[in-house]
This record gives sequence, C-alpha cells and structure tokens, in this order.
Amino acid sequence: MTIRLPGTDVVTIGLGGAGGIAVLPLTESGIDVVGLEAGRWMSPSDFAPDELRNNYRGWPQSVQKANREVPVHRANEQSPEFARDSLHPMMNAVGGTTLHYYARSYRLHPWDFSVVSETARRYGGDRIPEGSTVEDWPLTYADLEPFYDRLEYELGVGGFAGNINGTIDTRGNIFEGPRTRDYPMPPLRSTKFTEMMSDAARRLGYNPFPSPAAINSQIHNNRPACQYHGFCNRGGCHLEAKNSTAVTTIPKAEATGNLKIVTESHVTKIHVDAEGRASGVEYLRDGETYIQPAEVVLLAGYTYENTRLLLLSNSDAYPSGLSNNHGQVGRHYMTHAQRGGVLGLFPHRLNRWYGLPAQGSGIDEWADDNFDHKDYDFIGGAHFWVSQDSRPILASRMNTFGRAPRWGSQWKEFIMENADRWVGAHLQKTTLPYEDNYLDLHPTITDPLGFPVCRITAEYKDNEKKLARFTQEKMEQWFREAGAIDTFRMPLGPMGPSTHAYGGTRMGNDPDTNVVNRWGFSHEVPNLGILGASVMGTSGARNPTLTVQALAWRTAQHLVENWRNIAI
Repeated sequence: MTIRLPGTDVVTIGLGGAGGIAVLPLTESGIDVVGLEAGRWMSPSDFAPDELRNNYRGWPQSVQKANREVPVHRANEQSPEFARDSLHPMMNAVGGTTLHYYARSYRLHPWDFSVVSETARRYGGDRIPEGSTVEDWPLTYADLEPFYDRLEYELGVGGFAGNINGTIDTRGNIFEGPRTRDYPMPPLRSTKFTEMMSDAARRLGYNPFPSPAAINSQIHNNRPACQYHGFCNRGGCHLEAKNSTAVTTIPKAEATGNLKIVTESHVTKIHVDAEGRASGVEYLRDGETYIQPAEVVLLAGYTYENTRLLLLSNSDAYPSGLSNNHGQVGRHYMTHAQRGGVLGLFPHRLNRWYGLPAQGSGIDEWADDNFDHKDYDFIGGAHFWVSQDSRPILASRMNTFGRAPRWGSQWKEFIMENADRWVGAHLQKTTLPYEDNYLDLHPTITDPLGFPVCRITAEYKDNEKKLARFTQEKMEQWFREAGAIDTFRMPLGPMGPSTHAYGGTRMGNDPDTNVVNRWGFSHEVPNLGILGASVMGTSGARNPTLTVQALAWRTAQHLVENWRNIAI
C-alpha cells in the first residue's frame, strides 16, 4: 500500500552539502520544506578517530545506502568494465559528505566560468580540445561572489584573503578573484613541515598560501576551535569544529519551525502531473512506500545519484527520464584528475603524524590560466597542495621509490625507517567535459531493490594527460627545492567514481546542450531545481564544495524571490 502524505511547499532530496544549504534561505523566508535524507542523524560519538572504520569500512555505524549503489566504470564503450569499488565516494547522513570531507573550501577562479571565451580571446578558438563539449557558464564569478561571501560567514571558513576588492595580500592566494571582505577567521595553523614547503616555494618565486577551510581555527558561532588531532581524512569531527551542514545551516533551518526532516528515506522516483510538472517524490521507509506531494522539488544528491534518479523517473511526458527530452541528462561528465600526483622522499623525518588534510601549503602559479599557455599544447592547470595530514595505515602502502622490494624483510626495514620521511603532493588538475564521457544506467547491474546502478563511461583525454605530465614536473622541482632526495610520479589512473565528480545535469542557457537554466531549474520541468556539482560546467583546479553550496543558496534565493512564477 502506498501512503500519500499531506503536501508541502518544497521537498528536497538529500540533506548534504547542497540540500543542507538550500533549506536555510527557504525556511527563513517562511517556505515549508520536507527534507528527505537516506541516512540518519549522527552524533559526536559516531566520529571516533578510527582509520579502519572510516576509510576502509565506510562508516558501518551509519546507514550507507550509497555503498550498495556504487557506480560501474568503463573507459569507453568498447572497454571492459573495471572492478567496482567497495565504497561509494559519497555518504548518507544528515550533513552528507560534509561530515567526512577535508573541508577545503575554495572559490573557483574567474577563468573557470569563461573557459571557452577566454581561451579564444587569448590563444584562439582552435585551442579548445577536439571533442570537448565545454561551454562558458551562464553566470560569472562576480554573479556568484556574494553567495561565496555569505557561505564563508554562515558556515565559518578560515583563511587569508589574497584579493579584497583588488588589493592584493601575499599571505593569501594572489591569483584569486576579488572578494568583498576577508574571511571570518584566520587559517589553520602552520607546522614546521608546511613552513619548510612554503619557504621552498618562495625560493622558486612562487606565492604559497594556506588552504581556506571550513574548520574553526578559533571559536566560531559558539562551536569550539579545531584541536588538530587529525583523522579528518574521511572522518567526522567529534568536537563539531568541522563546519558541516549538520552543525551549521540545517539546525538553524530546523529552528524556524519550517523544516521537517525524514531520515532513512530511500527516494525511488520523482513524480510528474499531467502537464509534465514535478508533483512529488516517492520513497521507501521502514518497508512502506510513501508519496510526498510538493509544489517544488529540489534534487540535491551527488552527481551520480542526481543523474540516476532523473533517468529512473521516466513517464509518458519524459520517456527517457525526467528532464531528458533533449538527451542531456548524464552528458558533460568529468572528474578531477586527482590521481597522478607526485611523492617526495626526504632525508629526515617530517613529523606529520598529526594534523589535517586542510592544513598545509599550496600554490596557484600553475593553475587555470595563471600562466601563459602559448607554448604549451594543453589548456588549464593545477592547484598544487601538500598537507600535514598523515595516517599510520598509509605506511603499509607507501612507495619504496625503487630503493627496496615491495615485500619481505627489506621492505619492512624500509617502511620502519622511512614512514615519516615521505609525503604525497595533491595536484588538482583542470578536467574538461567530452562528448564520449557520460553517465547512464547500467543495463544489467542493479542495487538490492532491483534498480539499475549508474554507469560511468569516461577516460582522460590528451589535454588532461599532457597537463598531468607538466604539473608533475613542476611539483618535482618544488620537492627537490625543499630537500627531497627522491621523487616518484604516480600514474593518472582510470576516471572512475570520484569525490570530485561534475556534470550530468549541466547548467546553461541552451536547453539543447544543458539540463538546467542559469538559476538551477530544469529547462523542461520548471518547478524542478537541481543542486550539486552535477550542474557545474567546468571543474576548475579546486575543491567543488563551496561552489556547490554557493550555487545551492543562489537557487534557493531565486525560488524565494520568484515563488509565484515557479511553484504555481
């Protein structure tokens, strides 16, 4: 028996990094919201610093619907499928992946919003790689800046501003777009290791800066400062110093009395009415099927799940999936080429057995279009990052730099001697969308309920491979300047499920090449909003979360200001 619930103004599917943001401006304006979340509320006692439980067993203390729906990946349509991962990059809980993310909270560079026009202006239109479907965003950095600013203060982000209204401060990122004011608190503290790397960067003529982080470096909004115990790498914060939506915007929205949260609700379909408008959401909970009617539906899942749910929500009006009559759902998919970093081996101990992934030193000299690409055969760049974070379990997997075998007594001796003498650099590289990189439903593999899982068909192209080799060479120079006695280039690897996945429901003005408009609402279903990195048209060279959240706030504010036109 299906239980039809009383209607509401808005239903959000997902209360993570995006949905957990959108509910605040909606409820503060008096709009009634039902928030459906596949996971449950978690408490500080759930966040033990346990590497095995967090990083390898995928938080078994939570309801991990996602781990039963891990996407399948193949490089191209002729390739065999890779073995499926055991853990999904996302997670299910109130607060979602903001509970276990690194909390590095970057803005995108202005260039990232205008890759096509800026590349053509500077180098000519033929420099866009063949087969790429990249478009300029339908908005600019300046359009999003007020929302970046609001979120940095609402959540609590610490850092040094590098560009306040055109005034440059070398303590921060001198390449960033202009901001209206400084961060609400200073960055996380430096260490001897991060200072060593920063000093080496300066000797090379670079401008190093600390990562902006949604982690309290001091008491903020009545929550404590970080104690630097570490385990933020896929770990939660038992102090609530990491500023997830579960401890920031969601409780504030609940306090308005206009948000009802339904946990452990497994959404299976978005319904439409006779006119093809979204009419509600169907979900499973405790063995029962429910339909939650709503005037507006906000889909706020992960990139893979946003695409999957739209494709599963077919109907007479949308036979190929909801909002997919133009065939754009699942298109323009990309991930950051997060693999392909560089390892450095040092002649002395680095003392990295405490600290956070967001605590470190970065440079942007080789990011985006910050350097002249005239003599290079690729576009884009990478943000270089080395962090204080290290975990004991990584020692068992450390590279031996060709100095010892990978097994036996010599390997053990090498590990014991060098476990605190190596570090990996995170090179976060631009990735472009291409025509033959896409998401769809797998034809045979299903979840436990019998629904097809998402299938990824994607591989890195020549532009991304050339960029990877270039940035690895530059990172090796930085390590050598800092005193490294050896380096090792990690392979780029496959383009499988990623924590930084983009596209599938891209934002743009043209409905023939995009799913949502410049405000995040479907071109085909005017009362369906889509939140998350799935709407982003470029990856940039930075972590996506703050941009996802700024877009979510912008979409919610647009809904508030245009309620009569969208909901009715």
